[in-house]
Amino acid sequence: MIGIVDYNMGNLASVINAFTKVGVDARLESNPAKLNQYDKLILPGVGAFGDAMEHLKENGMDEAIKNFAASGKPLLGICLGMQLLFDSSEEFGTTQGLGLIPGKVVAFDESKFDHPLKVPHMGWNELFVQNETTIFDGLAKDFYLYFVHSYHAVCEDKYAIGKTHYGYEFVSAVQNGNIYGIQPHPEKSHDNGLKIIENFAKLQKED
Repeated sequence: MIGIVDYNMGNLASVINAFTKVGVDARLESNPAKLNQYDKLILPGVGAFGDAMEHLKENGMDEAIKNFAASGKPLLGICLGMQLLFDSSEEFGTTQGLGLIPGKVVAFDESKFDHPLKVPHMGWNELFVQNETTIFDGLAKDFYLYFVHSYHAVCEDKYAIGKTHYGYEFVSAVQNGNIYGIQPHPEKSHDNGLKIIENFAKLQKED
């Protein structure tokens, strides 16, 4: 059974629909005490980093997610959910994250853009696979997904399983053992996104 963390930050219906399309049962879960009942966990999210962390902390969901991650069961953060996995974010001042992947979240630095672009980064763009990972099985070494974000992660290359170019190269997918994160929205990315969701659903617990 796959649990989807419900903390009032995101379009959860589209995530559930994506799992339904690949024939996998996924349920919303707002009770932190019940997270450990699930085999896998999705941390979605749309909005501001600080607001999201505040919502997670209100009822102890932040610590429940950390405990789930420590169990070795697969955890996937999507969009803002991926950013929350990091140590901190610089959005509206520095806010501490879940600290499950070393690194931080920063705004796009438009001074580094190779040509003028709009922020947020919105629309279809390529993800270039950096390191082999099960969640990209059956996909090409580069493939298109749908993005909507103004901030991106900065971390060591050993955690980067995908990168994308928008003005400059940035990390768009990460992995730290059983913990995964993807900046674009697989649930909005048609066949490529559904393949990622299907692959995640097949992951096994790490010992």
